[in-house]
Amino acid sequence: MTEGASAPVEPLNDALERIRLEGAIFMRCEFTERWALSDLGGPMFAAMMHPGAERLVLFHVVASGRCWVSTPDGERTWANTGEVIVLPYGDKFLVGGQDPVEPASVMTVVPPPPWHEMPTLRHGEGGSRTDIVCGCLYSEDPLFDPDLKAFPPAFVVPATDGPARSWFDASIAYALEQAPGGGGIRRTKLPEMLIIEVLRLYLSTAPGADRGWLAAVRDPVLAPAMKAIHGHPGRRWTVEDLARETAVSRSSLDARFREVLGLSPIRYVNEWRMRVAQDLLATTEMTVAAIARRIEYESEEAFSHPDARALSSA
Repeated sequence: MTEGASAPVEPLNDALERIRLEGAIFMRCEFTERWALSDLGGPMFAAMMHPGAERLVLFHVVASGRCWVSTPDGERTWANTGEVIVLPYGDKFLVGGQDPVEPASVMTVVPPPPWHEMPTLRHGEGGSRTDIVCGCLYSEDPLFDPDLKAFPPAFVVPATDGPARSWFDASIAYALEQAPGGGGIRRTKLPEMLIIEVLRLYLSTAPGADRGWLAAVRDPVLAPAMKAIHGHPGRRWTVEDLARETAVSRSSLDARFREVLGLSPIRYVNEWRMRVAQDLLATTEMTVAAIARRIEYESEEAFSHPDARALSSA
């Protein structure tokens, strides 16, 4: 399949349309050169911001100036005014400005949560200023599972034009203008809508990769199989059925799924069916029994089991 360049786009759009997120703008930051902070992100931060969460999706909108973030791999990711830095797995990170300086622990410059109002973090030595609006989102979506490797640990999405961007800029301006003591933490639909558009732009323009979900939706063997799975999640797919869709042997398809995604074809089918079911539970009034029938799960009891995903074939 060499001519079907557009086929991988359909699983991509389908995945983005099903994302469910909970989020808030939680902090506005005013930094002046020189500045740098450490001890940000990670499991402890996730648990503080969303009890029970092991990780969060973090984003930083650069309202003015320029900054970088550095994840545990040590690579710095730079962003300018109007750009968005995303840490899809909520890893620990450092953040800093243009001039080098020893990072200070964020715990020394901002009170620990819970916060009853949006805190304003001010830090630096009085030089040129960078304004950042920070947000976090919680999601159980498989796209944010680090094992799937759909994204790098941190990436930047540049500013884009259009009505959505204008609305976004106005919302960020509103967040920046809120004076301390002016109310509770800002909980709007801005983070959810922003991140979905940011992910859409990133995934449609990201460079190629050898492994992971993004590589799979672009793969000439896996893309048609994933398109079939996403289009008919309730079908009782077999490896032979999927191999027929891709015009390759069963062994070749199985090997390709394991090589690129780290999953067998049937494991991916069951993962996707569970995702569709979760989406139906969140967006419809269908009962668990009706959803189990809709996706042809083995039984309502199996579908309802908290470890239902473990029932997938490895």
